[in-house]
Amino acid sequence: MADAAAEEIQPQKTAWLAFLDDQAESNIYHNKIQAMVKHKQCRLVVNLNDLRRRNTELANAVLHDPMLNMRAGQIALKELVDGIDSTFSREMDGAFFVGLEGGFGGQHVTPRGLSARLLGKMVCVEGIVSKCSLIHPKVVRSVHYCPKTQASMERTYRDATSIDGMPTVGLYPQEDEEGNKLVTEYGLSVYKNHQRLTIQEMPERAPTGQLPRSIEIISDNDLVDVAKPGDRVQIMGMYRALPSKQGGSTTGVFRTVLLANNIVIMGMDEQSANFTDQDLKNIRRVSKGVGKSKEPPFEVLSRSLAPSIHGHEQIKKGILCLLLGGMEKNLKRGGHIRGDINVLLVGDPSCGKSQLLRYVQNSAPHCITTTGRGSSGVGLTAAVTTDQDTGERRLEAGAMVLADRGIVCIDEFDK
Repeated sequence: MADAAAEEIQPQKTAWLAFLDDQAESNIYHNKIQAMVKHKQCRLVVNLNDLRRRNTELANAVLHDPMLNMRAGQIALKELVDGIDSTFSREMDGAFFVGLEGGFGGQHVTPRGLSARLLGKMVCVEGIVSKCSLIHPKVVRSVHYCPKTQASMERTYRDATSIDGMPTVGLYPQEDEEGNKLVTEYGLSVYKNHQRLTIQEMPERAPTGQLPRSIEIISDNDLVDVAKPGDRVQIMGMYRALPSKQGGSTTGVFRTVLLANNIVIMGMDEQSANFTDQDLKNIRRVSKGVGKSKEPPFEVLSRSLAPSIHGHEQIKKGILCLLLGGMEKNLKRGGHIRGDINVLLVGDPSCGKSQLLRYVQNSAPHCITTTGRGSSGVGLTAAVTTDQDTGERRLEAGAMVLADRGIVCIDEFDK
């Protein structure tokens, strides 16, 4: 069975070896592998654009049949690491991984875009981390010892989230074939880190009036603890459906997860708006003053803010200062002064407070809206919730955390 599986992935492994062992050409990935070994890391990140330039067929196969091709890439990477430092390869027990980055084309989606046509394929999903579970050790190989016969045995475990082969069947061994008790040698057993995340759609990309959708992420080994609640991330991984049997029967509706292959924290550059040449010309023209009187830009912008609401000049100027933000200061003695500006609107009913809030929500590139009535003080920052599946406690981000480096609009704050 193992020989048949090895023969099946031999062409893909040969293609991966030809791509990664590029000493005679650009020498990019050979140097990356050497740096990975030097820094005692276990994951090599491959750019899909480089893979397309060198081997278009392999790049398409990785996107559309990742189960077979990513396993072949991991085996090829292990062979190259063996040739560089066999001692390090034995220390890592051959557990080396290939991560992906670059252009995913039509498979670069948000959680709302994950549909049945993408099942079993490699995708890139963007969103905000809303929940993080604790890190648990997950058994990969267990070693058992029988005191009566003084014999030892090993067992390897794979589940539906593994790409190394078919899931293993059978329970955790307590007795050998003759009924003798077995003792688990925990020091000789091999474990891997395991964590579950939930990312949800970015609020500014969700359709108006609809709740953001979310997807569960499973991250193992070195990808645990890379992201925390509130981070905006790009997660590359395999979109899989996990079987759900209850009483030996199934409803035909499966739970879907994303098996993380690489996690990238999005910086401010990726989140910033893209301005056209015409936009830049208009910005420069407004900055020099508008009209014959050369009216200052601050006056023009404040008057343009929520133009459907008459008056409230000072309030609009205050909201404009909030949108523009202040200047952060890092003091020489080590202190830090925030540049954030907060605005509290107090007034009679029907004065346009909520309308001003809604205008800010539609104008700001990164904005979260909530109500004081619908969330407590803990719900605005973070909350510890209990997972329904495992019963463990996990940290869930609130509106203030999700709006980090942006604006949070709280209506009915007094409630």
